[in-house]
Amino acid sequence: MIAVDLTRVIVDEEKREQLIVLKERDGLRILSIVIGIAEATAIRMKLSRTFPARPLTHDLVAAVILSLGGRVERVVIDKILEGTFHAKLYVEDKDGVVKIIDSRPSDSIVLSLSFKAPLFVEDDVFKSLSK
Repeated sequence: MIAVDLTRVIVDEEKREQLIVLKERDGLRILSIVIGIAEATAIRMKLSRTFPARPLTHDLVAAVILSLGGRVERVVIDKILEGTFHAKLYVEDKDGVVKIIDSRPSDSIVLSLSFKAPLFVEDDVFKSLSK
């Protein structure tokens, strides 16, 4: 697993697409992932510490995890299937048991920001993009 940092959220109004850009923490590789507008907005709000009047879905999920005594331990973007990125959300419960939950990368990243959890990309994902 390669540690990465979220470096940019790009909203291209002409192309009508949104991207998140992840950069290898101790290297030069970059990963760009197309995401939905709602997720881009949620990520931008977390980064700017802007809070909506009512909780967004990601806020609800974070509140449920917290109310059950859990926390997001880490997020791993683990594969690409047919051009679609997949991620795993690692959630530690109140007893210290880690549950692994399939997730979209964008949803996982919003939750990682809420919990200040680290982001990782499997090396095979980077390697598959360089082919």
